[in-house]
Amino acid sequence: MKKNSEDAICLADFLPYRLSVLSNRISRAIADGYEEKFQLSLPEWRVMAVLGEESDLSAAQVAERTAMDKVAVSRAVNKLLDSGRLERHFSPEDKRRSVLALSADGRTIYNEVIPIALGYEGKILAKLSAVEKEALTSLLDKLETIQLQA
Repeated sequence: MKKNSEDAICLADFLPYRLSVLSNRISRAIADGYEEKFQLSLPEWRVMAVLGEESDLSAAQVAERTAMDKVAVSRAVNKLLDSGRLERHFSPEDKRRSVLALSADGRTIYNEVIPIALGYEGKILAKLSAVEKEALTSLLDKLETIQLQA
């Protein structure tokens, strides 16, 4: 990282900033592929993506898996419930706990968005060699284990 005499951050070299910008650019490009067609926001898609992979999760579990704040998850869940794309029911293991699942309509949309998302992933990965893909996966796995504290 380049530093001046005052130890100011140069955002162009600051890893958290670069990762955030890259993530936002990729997410925005993918969202452009499904937002208009399905009237689906990025937070709504993230909720659906998590529930498409694993059903019967609480909103708190969805927030944890998406790393989104609980308010954003709550808004997205409410919109998806209102549109009939999600269902809320009680957990089969604990009848006191409410959980979420994709509805039939939600599953249909999920199945239509997945190829769009995978297509964008393919375009990104096509820019990397096999060695670079392996290194990227390894580096991401390593970075995901870091426990940052305020």
